[in-house]
Amino acid sequence: MRVFVADDHAFVRVGIRQVLEELGGFTVIGEAADGRQVLNSPVLGQADVLVLDLSLPIVSGPEVLRRVRAQWPSVAVVVLSMHPEDQFARRALKDGAAAYLSKERPPTDLVAAVRRAGEGHRDAVPGDAAVDEAPHTRLTRREHQIFLQIVGGKTVSELAAELDVHACTVSNHLASVRSKLGLQTVAELVRYAVAQGLVGAPPEEPAR
Repeated sequence: MRVFVADDHAFVRVGIRQVLEELGGFTVIGEAADGRQVLNSPVLGQADVLVLDLSLPIVSGPEVLRRVRAQWPSVAVVVLSMHPEDQFARRALKDGAAAYLSKERPPTDLVAAVRRAGEGHRDAVPGDAAVDEAPHTRLTRREHQIFLQIVGGKTVSELAAELDVHACTVSNHLASVRSKLGLQTVAELVRYAVAQGLVGAPPEEPAR
């Protein structure tokens, strides 16, 4: 089974490669440190499975997932992320990932997930009623992506360049996000995201 690994930390990529090759017996045919490298790789289409981190620079992990599923549907995607499964797995699976694992899971779980994905199996989308009731679950895939990028510090112009769309398109999506969440300012969006566990709390400013 051929695997492509995408993570922005070199030490993490080395660890993933060792786990996949030594525990799973898989062949790692390529690596990437950012989303652009993934999408531009000449060997990506030859992979059976892409192990993908969500927090990639230049082109984000969720956007890479969308483009890979559209351009290389034969490549199964296993998301391996620092973000908690109870908050992010449902979105990733709905967007086409075959499996979602937190980096806190043991290496054997990654091996099992990659093997299942390479064999054509997909994990079921969890139907957590509590998650379904949260306002952010009404966002579309693109709105959810823009929401997380904005609260993470990206500007509208930076997102437009990353997604290769006009800034007005990003602004329209952001307006829809604000409407659905009933919030107006970026600060309010950040507080909501922190309260829902979608992002970590911002560092406190030093006392003066």
